[in-house]
Amino acid sequence: MRGQGSGFRNMSTGFTPPAALGYRMPAEWERHAATWLSWPHNRDTWPGRFDPIPDVWRRLVEALAPQETVHVLASGEAREQAVAMVGAIENVIVHDVPTNDAWIRDHGPTFLVGPDGLEPALVDWEYNAWGGKYPPFDADNAVPGRIAEITGRRVFRPGIVMEGGAIDTNGEGLFLAARSCLTDPNRNPDTDTATIERYLADYLGAKRTIWIDGTMAGDDTDGHVDQLARFVGPSTVVVPIERDPGDANYASLAATAAQLRGETDLAGRPLQVVELPMPRPVYFDETRAPACYANFYLANGLVLVPQYGDPADAEALEILAGLFPDRQAVGLPARDLVWGLGAFHCATQQEPG
Repeated sequence: MRGQGSGFRNMSTGFTPPAALGYRMPAEWERHAATWLSWPHNRDTWPGRFDPIPDVWRRLVEALAPQETVHVLASGEAREQAVAMVGAIENVIVHDVPTNDAWIRDHGPTFLVGPDGLEPALVDWEYNAWGGKYPPFDADNAVPGRIAEITGRRVFRPGIVMEGGAIDTNGEGLFLAARSCLTDPNRNPDTDTATIERYLADYLGAKRTIWIDGTMAGDDTDGHVDQLARFVGPSTVVVPIERDPGDANYASLAATAAQLRGETDLAGRPLQVVELPMPRPVYFDETRAPACYANFYLANGLVLVPQYGDPADAEALEILAGLFPDRQAVGLPARDLVWGLGAFHCATQQEPG
């Protein structure tokens, strides 16, 4: 079945990987041409609490559109709703593209940049809804190809499962990656970290990969790094820290911070680790959601920070504002959003330009 990661592309004959051509994955803070979104429509993603969610996307679009083009994917009734709610906003384009769910960070492409004169390109990974947890996912798996058609970008297809939330980069070849996710047998069977590192190197320009093994209570992604550690500069990372020793996240988040304090950048300089607070646990009935502030999104001139109606909201906003003094730090309500087990980074995919 397409999307199961069952076969790796043979790169031995007649194929030059994108990194060898000069392509690389840029850092999120580099200039964007656009942000891509998939309009929410799957009520099962927010069971019993879907009604406020389209308005969350409206607020997100309204924040982004003054800074960069916003492309919205939707079909059928979802497209009608998207057109009605955001279609008249300047810099917003709604495309008739079907999706299964709204988390384009994971089902969307990875956009590449290259030297002057090299045509724009993207990587079309396989996607299987976090190891087959939430079928169907055929429409989501087709999204990168549809975006390639819309943009006219050159396409590279490695043939392995890769979720955008499972990796992060400083734009200079240093990567963070989620080991338990990317080597999951339900995603990429019989695959070890060395194999994944080769794909990151060949397709995204990775020079070194730091593997993260942490987890977060309520997370269903098997350890995505955009919940646990994010680059905010070439040698600086932010990590969420739980201050309550009795909380389920305390030991795991502390271990991730300790690991990164022992790591270096590509020049051998120690990584600078900046701590983000954690909000108080967010529960829906008796189910805990993976609420944290590391799931922020960087756009042109903006850092969009999830807010949970928590005393730590202002502290997280202030920390991220200080790390990006050339951007406006904007807090957007995310308490309803996180019931879908993601926040604003999960809901966005940047196109460099």
